[in-house]
Amino acid sequence: MATDSDTIKHADDDLRPLIDRSLRHPVMFFFTSAAAWLAVALILGIVASAKTHAPEFMGNVGWLVYGKAYAAHLNTLVYGWGCQAAFGVIIWLMARLSRKECRNPGTILLAGHVWNFAVLYGVIAILSGGGTGVPWMEFPAAVWPVLLISYVFIMAGSVVQFRCKEGGHTYISQWYLLGAIIWFPWVFTTANILIFNFNGHPVMDAGINAWFKSTLILLFFVPVGVAAAYYLAPKVTGRPVHSYALAQMGFWALAVIGPWTGMQKLAGAPIPQFLPYVGAAATVLFFIPAVTVAVNILKTVAGHASTVAASPTLRFTIAGIFGLLALGVMGVCLNFPAGLRFSQFSIAGYGFEILAIYGCFSMCSFAAMYFIVPRITRREWLSRRFISWHFYLSAYGVATIVICTIGGGLMQGAAQEYWNMPWSDAATRQYAYGWGTTVSWLFILFANVFFLLHLLLMWARLGRRSQHPTLLHQHHSESPHGPEGDIDEIQAANA
Repeated sequence: MATDSDTIKHADDDLRPLIDRSLRHPVMFFFTSAAAWLAVALILGIVASAKTHAPEFMGNVGWLVYGKAYAAHLNTLVYGWGCQAAFGVIIWLMARLSRKECRNPGTILLAGHVWNFAVLYGVIAILSGGGTGVPWMEFPAAVWPVLLISYVFIMAGSVVQFRCKEGGHTYISQWYLLGAIIWFPWVFTTANILIFNFNGHPVMDAGINAWFKSTLILLFFVPVGVAAAYYLAPKVTGRPVHSYALAQMGFWALAVIGPWTGMQKLAGAPIPQFLPYVGAAATVLFFIPAVTVAVNILKTVAGHASTVAASPTLRFTIAGIFGLLALGVMGVCLNFPAGLRFSQFSIAGYGFEILAIYGCFSMCSFAAMYFIVPRITRREWLSRRFISWHFYLSAYGVATIVICTIGGGLMQGAAQEYWNMPWSDAATRQYAYGWGTTVSWLFILFANVFFLLHLLLMWARLGRRSQHPTLLHQHHSESPHGPEGDIDEIQAANA
């Protein structure tokens, strides 16, 4: 029995470098493209945020008026940064957990280039005044079929790998990854067809758009972030997931609750009244899978405080899990009737979206990148200081943005309740919070300049060569593989 186990382990030790080598170019392409688009999104976010409290800022630049800059900022953040970071994480994790090499890296790279050109065209169209005006779907209507076709070619190999995976066990990370792979085209295609290809009522178009934004967060970005956390926490600590049954419960709770959210944004609109109430109830119930995942991950890393402090991967993972927990809490606070009346027409919704995309998904994605990139480049990260600056500035920045936008949004919403007061009074109530948001985006931009530079240097293979690249130096008390070493996947990954 021991001999069979050793044979399997040695076979996995030989296979992992082959998988990493087969995915080196697609994964690094997606990670680097995503980081570059994130820098663009942050610059546009700074411009849009500044205009909320200083409308004269860059007032003579017509293509950077508030409406265009804000729309380009969000679409770049979602499709330029978010989706491409998710693609890199998905294809690497699925290959590793399925124990299958990538057989079509050229196809993935070609589809990735098409995706980037489509995003570039869409952003230029928005800034030129050719956007559709539908939030998160502002790209011209001709762009979404191109994105969908690119997505199919990018993800097809991962589905085949899952179908042909070695062994009979399905890791919980694979559950979330496969769910995200399937849910994205369903949500993306349904929303775009109903809004752009059917001549429906504008109110229902607004409802479909609200559903699209919410389900894209809960059924794509959150599952990818959770899948990364469920892989990385056991992998780094060398312990199995605390409770596999709890992990399954969290997955199915998210799968059942996620598709019903979003319509609460149309409370009071002339639509069937049960729809907003169902959406609000589902968003409140999202607290259940959020807490389930958070408890499971935190229990898994319990007792490993020194490893969390030493490991960039674990630091970002834990930050992302706390972001997920905060997302569940905000889902409750902002969608109860008492909270919805203040958040429905204010910037609080923007704060919720940033908490989901950056506070939860992005932090988990950064954790995955810090783990994956050394393995596919066979190089160490160059600077621990760069990583620390990236973490602390990002954590501080996103926390401040969420506090400012949600706090300012609630103040704005409270002022809107005074029907006999001018609307301008409600708008000016969030000016001070707008300053905080602008400064915080500057902190995050500063952090991600270091990250992008670090990533480009790693792609250029300028880091110190290592057979087990994880941390910047090795403690004498650690195993030869270090705290993030490639220990046996069956024992430690997600079983």
